[in-house]
Amino acid sequence: MSTPADAYTDAALRLRLLGERFHPGHWGWIVPLAVTVLAGVLRLIRLDHPHQLIFDETYYVKDAFTLLQSGVEMNWPEDHNEQFAAGNPQPENTPEYVVHPPLGKWLIALGMAVFGADNGTGWRFSAAVAGTLSVLLTALIAQRLFRSVFLGGIAGLLLAVEGHHLVMSRTGLLDIFLSFFVLAAFGALLLDRADGRRRLAERLAAAAARQGGAPPSSLLKYGPWLGWRPWRLVAGVLLGAACGVKLSGLAFMAVFGLMTVLWDMNARRVAGIRHWVRAGVTHDGLYAFVAVVGVGAATYLATWTGWLVTGNGYNRQWHTTHPPQSWWEHLVPGPLRSLGDYHRQSTQFHGGLSSGHDYASNPWTWPFMGRPTSFYYEGYDDGANGCPVDTCSAAITDLANPVIWWAGTLAVLALVFLWLGRRDWRAGAFLGVYAAGQLVWFLWPERTMFFFYTIAYTPFLILALTLCLGALMRFGGHANRRRNTVLVLAFVAVAVAASAFFMPVWTGEMIPYEQWRLRMWMSSWI
Repeated sequence: MSTPADAYTDAALRLRLLGERFHPGHWGWIVPLAVTVLAGVLRLIRLDHPHQLIFDETYYVKDAFTLLQSGVEMNWPEDHNEQFAAGNPQPENTPEYVVHPPLGKWLIALGMAVFGADNGTGWRFSAAVAGTLSVLLTALIAQRLFRSVFLGGIAGLLLAVEGHHLVMSRTGLLDIFLSFFVLAAFGALLLDRADGRRRLAERLAAAAARQGGAPPSSLLKYGPWLGWRPWRLVAGVLLGAACGVKLSGLAFMAVFGLMTVLWDMNARRVAGIRHWVRAGVTHDGLYAFVAVVGVGAATYLATWTGWLVTGNGYNRQWHTTHPPQSWWEHLVPGPLRSLGDYHRQSTQFHGGLSSGHDYASNPWTWPFMGRPTSFYYEGYDDGANGCPVDTCSAAITDLANPVIWWAGTLAVLALVFLWLGRRDWRAGAFLGVYAAGQLVWFLWPERTMFFFYTIAYTPFLILALTLCLGALMRFGGHANRRRNTVLVLAFVAVAVAASAFFMPVWTGEMIPYEQWRLRMWMSSWI
């Protein structure tokens, strides 16, 4: 017969807090690495095509070049794209006003430093690496969340062939870096969640052993302090880096900060702590705020190092003509006051951005992929550039794999029932990330927005879909597992086939015009 003391052994606490141990073995690395190799091949092959700046590469790639040269973004002459691609960049000697933080452009600059600034490989390589590593992280995170090498491999494979992620990984824009840092931060918080629960189990079990039974009542009131949480600090650095790419990372920082505290509260409740809500705030929440927000803010500030140390960036000398007006402004160094005013201007710009664009889209349309973004399009007549028929098209369209994207949207709806009905914390986590990446944009209904913003949460859409596929495999019990697994594999096969079908319009291949139209299923995709 078990006794109350049996509930506070280290083994019992770990079972309640962490579940049964999962041992993926060698396959736990072989499968993720295999899908990562596939992702790398798809993202790196012909990365220099087309040999021209496409869509917003005209901003970020040229900004990256001047960061390498001057440490800050500089202005460029009008219509300079062809000259830049020809290997003869001639930036002006005046600072440029830019609205996005510099980290993403520094990362683009790393690829240019290695492969040169006169070819597409140079200005797209870092994006391709970030996209490829995202596939590896997704496979490992899914494997850990679902305790299945098989499901981890499916999640990695679906992201590896997903067209939206593929296009963004092959283009020198900022958003793939935001997506990577958000995903990596989530992975760090998963490791922190497990580490914190192990610490809680160890300390309660040690206290129980000293008492010869259950822990003392005083300890069960609020529970022990868990001390050093290195993975939470790593998450803070990664979230600060996400904000250093785009300030929309702030939404993920807020959601993740709240999420990790809720995880700690639940751990204390499961462990038998009486005042688990209050303890989650006093023993975990305050430190989580410092780790996530404080460390994140320090990391974000560090991404502005080039602007701070060079002295010639836009608005860098603002403080010299605007003396402090209040006592607290006297305590802030002049360069930081200039940076604060820079952010004030940036916030006003983002809030008031409402210029028209042919490929702008409303967030209401994103779940249905109503208006994907065309990054590149060239039409060719008979014989031109090797066109074998009357008319050919070469296009790069930020179009998601319809099978994966629409199934993922349905999966998000299913998560609501999994979270409310089964209290599945994984479903709650994915919904939180989805809210940070999707719902937050409804706060600015008049702002000009694009479908490619959704890349920030695309890996989590894949994880949500994989969670539902795992539930399908288990549906009906063990007797139906083989049949259900076949259904899951059939879905994956259809998704991969759809990627093969749409691949030409993701990579800019020349195809007959009729073949291009065959892939434009909606008039709004053109």
